[in-house]
Amino acid sequence: MTELEQLHLSPSVAAAVDRLGWRTDDPALRDVAPTAGRGHNLVLVAPPSPAYAVPALAGMASRLGGGTRGVLLCAEAQLPEWGTLAVAVAGGLRVQVAQGTARAMRRLKAGEIDLLVTSPETALALHQRSALAPDSTGAVFLAWPETWESPESLTPIMQDLPKDAQRIVVTASPDGAAALVERYARRALTVGLAPPPVPQGPVRTVGVPWERRARALGDLIEILDPATAVVWTLDRSRHDEIARAIPVGDAGVRLVVGDAPKASVIVAFDLPTPERLTQLLGAGQVALMVPPGAEPYVERIAAPRRPVRLPGMVDSLTAEAATRRAAVVSAIESQPPHAASFVLAPLFERYDPTAVAAALYNLWTATPAAAAAAPPPPQTAATAKIYVGIGKNDGATVNDLVAVLTKEVRVERDKIGRVELRDSYALVELPAADAERIAAALSRSTIRRKRVTARVDRGPSKPKPKPRK
Repeated sequence: MTELEQLHLSPSVAAAVDRLGWRTDDPALRDVAPTAGRGHNLVLVAPPSPAYAVPALAGMASRLGGGTRGVLLCAEAQLPEWGTLAVAVAGGLRVQVAQGTARAMRRLKAGEIDLLVTSPETALALHQRSALAPDSTGAVFLAWPETWESPESLTPIMQDLPKDAQRIVVTASPDGAAALVERYARRALTVGLAPPPVPQGPVRTVGVPWERRARALGDLIEILDPATAVVWTLDRSRHDEIARAIPVGDAGVRLVVGDAPKASVIVAFDLPTPERLTQLLGAGQVALMVPPGAEPYVERIAAPRRPVRLPGMVDSLTAEAATRRAAVVSAIESQPPHAASFVLAPLFERYDPTAVAAALYNLWTATPAAAAAAPPPPQTAATAKIYVGIGKNDGATVNDLVAVLTKEVRVERDKIGRVELRDSYALVELPAADAERIAAALSRSTIRRKRVTARVDRGPSKPKPKPRK
């Protein structure tokens, strides 16, 4: 029996945890895995990164199979993250990540699923169709319930769950999950609860969707341009994906687990604990990747914070947002708000001006008359599509094309429209008046070590008429 198996982990799950880089001397693994492995109820308080849940998920997974099924519930947008982790941890278990009901229903009725990963809404639909029978469920894992849109969809499932079924709750906000814990896991052991930390900094923050964390690393390192960079992770669960995203052959970029060495910039791919953030700040400038829903946690542990704008993230603006900005600019330039300044001055002394502006914006947009006060959107200029002879098969991404256009060809980001990336080519929407010039300049560029060919796309050519006999 290995040391990991002594923590009540099955051999296959212990081997998976070992591959991810976890060791028995890790306090979180020693405290959490045996509790979950024995089938006890558990509340794990940890930063909002799925990797912190490995010990709890491993303990639960070790009890599954042989007729015992587990269910992991998370928000719909987080399914890829939790599904990837579940597959990596579960060893030889049969895992189904369900975004809909059809395939999961068939496999559940056939007894082909050991661990179902899905949203509360999909689980409720399966339950209502008698495919997900709670009495055959031995464990339920609730991932970040404070981020769920409708926790009430959980009620019918939990009411029918056997009393001895295991309940595990993983949360980054104990206050936000308190009602759910009180309702469904009252006597659970709570691990990781600590007093609110003193915010530390300064740090850079990068707002990025969960599914784009790895792909955003290349853009982030390019923008910050550090002499040396370290990408820090809690474990190795996403190392293959990260290794494909960071600059190839750049000796100044390292991927590490655990203590980070000295570097110009340390990018925290997984959000650190307050203690780990202290260590990272002692090793260099820190940049935190902040997915949706993780902002409250970052505000608690880090200050001051300076955001980093990535190409394609913040620059894709809706017409409504542009229209409202135009209304604000018009009000500033045409009617100097002297009276408003007198009213707001005390607020600026007590609060950050950005927070005051955000509150006023929320009040403005909540007013039905707001839309009427805004000027009509500007007329859209004529556009054309540029054919670019590089695509997915060459390893190119939308960010690669946008970066070359903005940095080398000097095209303003708001002039770049839709980018259609196909297997062997791409189509980029740009102003028709500049299309020929941009295509010519783009043809002198290189993407992913391949010389680019570009031309204005004229659409499919018309077939030549057949000669008459």
